[in-house]
Amino acid sequence: MSQNQDFQSFAREYRARFPQDVLHVPSALTDGQDVTALVEALARQGRSPMLFCDRVPGSDWPLVTNAFASRNRIARILGTDPDNLHAEYQRRANSPIEPEYVESGPVAEEVAEGDAVDLGNVPMIRHFDSDRGPYATNAIIVACDPETGVANLSYHRSMRHARNALATSLHSRGHLWRMYETARSAGRPLPVAMVIGAHPLFMLAASARVAYGVDERAIAGALMQEPLKLLRTPRHGIGVPAAAEFVLEGHLDPEAHVAEGPFGEFSGYSSDRSTNTLFHVTAIMRKRAPWLVDVVGGATDEHLNLARLPREAEMFEKLKARFPAVTRLHYPTSGTHFHAYVALRQSRPGEARQVMLGLLGWDPYLKTVVAVDEDIDVTQDSQVLWALATHFQPHRDMFTIAGLPGSPLDPSSTSDGTTSRLALDATRGPDFHGIRATISPAAQERARALIAGGQP
Repeated sequence: MSQNQDFQSFAREYRARFPQDVLHVPSALTDGQDVTALVEALARQGRSPMLFCDRVPGSDWPLVTNAFASRNRIARILGTDPDNLHAEYQRRANSPIEPEYVESGPVAEEVAEGDAVDLGNVPMIRHFDSDRGPYATNAIIVACDPETGVANLSYHRSMRHARNALATSLHSRGHLWRMYETARSAGRPLPVAMVIGAHPLFMLAASARVAYGVDERAIAGALMQEPLKLLRTPRHGIGVPAAAEFVLEGHLDPEAHVAEGPFGEFSGYSSDRSTNTLFHVTAIMRKRAPWLVDVVGGATDEHLNLARLPREAEMFEKLKARFPAVTRLHYPTSGTHFHAYVALRQSRPGEARQVMLGLLGWDPYLKTVVAVDEDIDVTQDSQVLWALATHFQPHRDMFTIAGLPGSPLDPSSTSDGTTSRLALDATRGPDFHGIRATISPAAQERARALIAGGQP
């Protein structure tokens, strides 16, 4: 795939090379929710194309969405196949490449500052009827620690609050929240920039799970296999992708508390849990002819894949290093971010329990882990449920842990944000004596040929 760091170039090239994996909608849509409805209708058919919409209310420019809905497409972007997606992601992400600053770039073709700032000119759509209003869902905030200067990337849903202000949520209580608290304790605002639309590998890097002090812009360079080209914002000099579609510069207010939410979150529920943070916008940078690069919210494949792929890759690497018996790991769409399936080649009693304890301890979002044997395809809910039905005995094969920190967006979590966690061992175990019904490879090949219209 093209590595010139520009989303539009990437999208045009992908569309030319894989037209069967793209759906173009040239007719005008009636409502922004039509985008979400299209994506969900396609998903019910087992389809996940990248969606090109020429005319959508809420945007004066073309909209592209659903880019991350397909693992096969993400694998193509990374130059690999779905079976090696985790390994390729980690191989690249583990060798960060420092970004490089440039003097100019497409995102600086149009710049509005001060009184000229008008967020009505920044495209946003309403994804769900239950949303408070139109949102920027692909909103990546770039911030630097007030004391160390270390940069951070993170996603934060954002809606218009005023002509020059956004209402946003720092609900992850992650690295940006730590920077915000540092600035607030010193009684000063936190300068930030928001990127809306950039190359998919930059978007993927913004979801990376790294320690505080690691600059995800270097992870973006690693994924691109070349330094990320950065341009400094007009007032605060924050390094943002030079080829981005839109960048908003400003600061997070240390005191203001503004209405934000509800918003359709990854749980499938509309959440009004929010930090209600005010983002004052002092500059808008954009291309002369930008696109709205959207991320479909809610419990969609795109929303979940974008966040869970780095999480899966990190967890698989950790598990494999500590437990060589682990063969595959998958976070299913059906479980949002709260379920994981792990396959292993168990060699001793209790090994599956050890693996599940490791996962439940490492990933604060997980509530339920199911362990299965290596011949179970963990990407198929039906196979995992079959393993539960035929291998699992509740009185001996499950355990729970209570009172652990969970996701603030889990609607079932307690008021203090804690959850309980469940481990289900659906491996066959040493005393299992069933013989699985199988079909010969030759018969399977003949069936594939018949279905394809060939001769057996």
